[in-house]
Amino acid sequence: MDRQDDDLNHGPQLLHDELPKEHEDPLIRRLHLVIRFAIKVLAVLMVLVIIWGVLDVIYVLYSRFIAPPVMLFEVSDIFVIFGAFMVVLIAVEIFINIRLYLGTNLLPIRLVVATALMAIARKVIILDIATVTAQQMLAIAAVVLALGVTHWLVGKEN
Repeated sequence: MDRQDDDLNHGPQLLHDELPKEHEDPLIRRLHLVIRFAIKVLAVLMVLVIIWGVLDVIYVLYSRFIAPPVMLFEVSDIFVIFGAFMVVLIAVEIFINIRLYLGTNLLPIRLVVATALMAIARKVIILDIATVTAQQMLAIAAVVLALGVTHWLVGKEN
């Protein structure tokens, strides 16, 4: 099985060539190199954000663990902990998107939609129902539905 067949088995992915290394115009070629460098800087910064996020998860767990009553979590504590975990997982997904953008000419649409689904899932998990209006709840439901349908359609075999 060649690479193209293998890529097709992982769901729809669009080919893109937005920042080719070779371009007929020398100015555009140099600008592409600058942008590629900027994306690499973003990747490094995202790794730092992930490390910071892991340290934050450790801090949140520790602070909730030693808060009275010691070694017991309330439901609100669990939501805060879940929220901290989800932020790190979203950052990891964004890093993967950046890495794929730099390392391949495939645009992983399904991964981008999955990252958005994870972000809205975090919002739903940490949602304080007492402070949310009906309009906000309907808007969140519409986003979840739209992203879910999009994820299903993008992953559907032809």
